[in-house]
Amino acid sequence: MRIRFHTDIDGTPHIYQHNVSEEEAIEAITRPIERIAGRDESFILIGRTRSGRVLKVIYALARDGDGIFVITAFDLPDKQVRALNRRNKRRGK
Repeated sequence: MRIRFHTDIDGTPHIYQHNVSEEEAIEAITRPIERIAGRDESFILIGRTRSGRVLKVIYALARDGDGIFVITAFDLPDKQVRALNRRNKRRGK
């Protein structure tokens, strides 16, 4: 699957503004915990990196049909991580 990243005006991936590397975003995408529909044909994915970081990744399907386009990715706030853990515990995960 091809993964492309939204870039800022200086040409760097926008996720850099949130101290997330491309590798970490890809790890989170390939290790999803939850995935829900966003707005305007986007998706919200919560995934974990190999180092244990929990990231929220906002992405859309690529318009040309070739993979996905990552809009942004950032650390899931602690309060949301706790809520996620409670949900998963209730679900038996």
